Amino acid sequence: MLELITAGGLLMIIIIACSVVAIAICIERTYVLNRRRIAPPHLLANVWKQLKAGELDAAKLRNLRDSSPLGRILAAGLANAHHGRDVMKESIEEAAGHVVHDLERYLNTLGTIAAIAPLLGLLGTVVGMIRVFAEIMSQGTGNASALAGGISEALITTAAGLCVAIPALVMHRYFSGRIDGIVVELEQQTIKLVDALHAREEGREQA
Repeated sequence: MLELITAGGLLMIIIIACSVVAIAICIERTYVLNRRRIAPPHLLANVWKQLKAGELDAAKLRNLRDSSPLGRILAAGLANAHHGRDVMKESIEEAAGHVVHDLERYLNTLGTIAAIAPLLGLLGTVVGMIRVFAEIMSQGTGNASALAGGISEALITTAAGLCVAIPALVMHRYFSGRIDGIVVELEQQTIKLVDALHAREEGREQA
């Protein structure tokens, strides 16, 4: 393995560094993008229960905001519920924008690694081939084994770049899909709260 890294030269070291960063991002995002952590299953039901009982004071609202990303969105809406439906929805959308931004953290970096890793590998191969042809010009084609070895070494970086890029691209698509699903779930939960809250307010006004 060390021989392969040495043969690949400086670009091989860069490709390995990209792989380390990609692995770290995948581990971190796998932990962060946990549906139960982002949108706890019974959070909305508990909030609605506290709201109907009149127990949702400032302290509990603050705890709700700090509990989870869904709690952060619900707390933003509830804090502005008395300003009307439109203001409540705007505050929810603003909080949701911040939450989605946090969910997508490091994905651009992962996508960039998926894009540049094969290019770095190709660049390493081109540099290696230039060296091979330079050797041909200086020493001729008499030593076929040396030339074959030089060409195989030149191709190492391309193989390494693809080995990094393919998993990085797969994981980027996977995390993007997971985020899309989480966002839909967050929207459904917040819509339920807005509709239920204002339906209750309209019922009180009619009564």
